[in-house]
Amino acid sequence: MSPEEKLALSQQVLTAIYGPQRAGSSKTALHQLIATILSHRTDYASEKRAFDTLWSRYGSWEAIRDAPLADVIEAIAPARFPEVKGPYIQESLRQIIAERGDASVDFLKELSPEEALLWLKRLPGVGPKTASLVLLFNFRMPVLPVDTHVHRVSQRLGIIPAKTSAERAHVLLLEMLPKDPDVLFSFHKHFFWHGQRICTFLAPRCEACVLQSFCAYYHSRYSL
Repeated sequence: MSPEEKLALSQQVLTAIYGPQRAGSSKTALHQLIATILSHRTDYASEKRAFDTLWSRYGSWEAIRDAPLADVIEAIAPARFPEVKGPYIQESLRQIIAERGDASVDFLKELSPEEALLWLKRLPGVGPKTASLVLLFNFRMPVLPVDTHVHRVSQRLGIIPAKTSAERAHVLLLEMLPKDPDVLFSFHKHFFWHGQRICTFLAPRCEACVLQSFCAYYHSRYSL
């Protein structure tokens, strides 16, 4: 089975379980950006607690930008590596407000996906995953965020080669998928949920996996 066939069949099976998803977010684009920086190597509950503490303490992007760095780091302590993420957040806010004159990245919706990705990736701590997530979730641009779960599941299934970097995975997977925001969003969410619940990093639940019949990892692990 080719990688493209595995991808298509995976989506068919996972859509039957989770249902089709529609790209969108209840957060503003800047909220999404900062929350995604906080989310790196952090579970959702801790990310949300960190963001909520930061926002309740300062109440505006400008106040977060101008706060003492040590206080910002303390506020976002529920997220992992706050000493790294605090400077990223403050410097990103400084760059955005200085360049745009406002605490907003809504202007990105007027750019092409390529231009918008390049602009976001100039910000500290913003790589292809974070940039793609903001553009797909908030502006329904045809880009694909590849987080650790999507990356891992794609590798184990054999959709992308085992040693593919996360950055390269963004390119390879996007080439195989229709440039439809809802299809891309569904793929992201389905593989995220599958990686979170079944195809986990340390102890994958292969016996419960609905994709095992065509999974390269399963067959290499359990074949006689």
